[in-house]
Amino acid sequence: MLQIQNLTKQFTVDGRAVPILDIPLWKVEKGERVAITGPSGSGKSTLLHLISGIMSADSGRIAVDGQPLHELSEAKRDALRASAIGYVLQDFHLIPSLTARQNVEIAMTVQLPQKERRRIVDGWLEQVGLGGRGRHLPSQLSRGQQQRVAIVRAMVNNPPLLLADEPTGSLDWETADEISSLLMELSAAHGHTLIVVTHDLNMAERFPRRLNIRDINEVRRETFPRQRSSSGSVDKEGISL
Repeated sequence: MLQIQNLTKQFTVDGRAVPILDIPLWKVEKGERVAITGPSGSGKSTLLHLISGIMSADSGRIAVDGQPLHELSEAKRDALRASAIGYVLQDFHLIPSLTARQNVEIAMTVQLPQKERRRIVDGWLEQVGLGGRGRHLPSQLSRGQQQRVAIVRAMVNNPPLLLADEPTGSLDWETADEISSLLMELSAAHGHTLIVVTHDLNMAERFPRRLNIRDINEVRRETFPRQRSSSGSVDKEGISL
């Protein structure tokens, strides 16, 4: 499903190159469910951006479902992401003026009659406990319900690969637990390969395969620039990666 070889990525910060990722080899098999943990700034989100084709690597090879992303144009990467990769984000990114149903429909890539599109979307909303909420705007839904809509949007095209970047990061612990269970159950039921980046160790413990980003990333952590608190002490990495 996913093959990465000799992947490198760096950013320029304050005029100097900052290496973010150096992954010699990493593979994820079809149907696997993988949780990636690690500190802020260690490259977890960058890795998902590269796998999804949102961002390009500086060097190396990424193949998703047999498609070599490193050989595709930006337009072809966009097309592949639309059809083969579902992406769940921490902050949902729903369109405020569209209903829950419309937020999902807009992501559908298959051209179908409106009645059939609605039937499919309503079926998915029913699966995540939002039956009857299709006409609600995001502002009329709780944060947990909004994330459920975002999950449906990512899954509605039945992509072989599902990525989730801190999907429970903005939720209370009880809702986070529900969303964790939902992702695991749906990905297993529909045969998705699932890769999740998370700081939530309780969520990570649910996954059959778990790893720290440092297990595959050979970039030395001390190369990252750090922010200083008002007292002058280093408190956290300065880049959201």
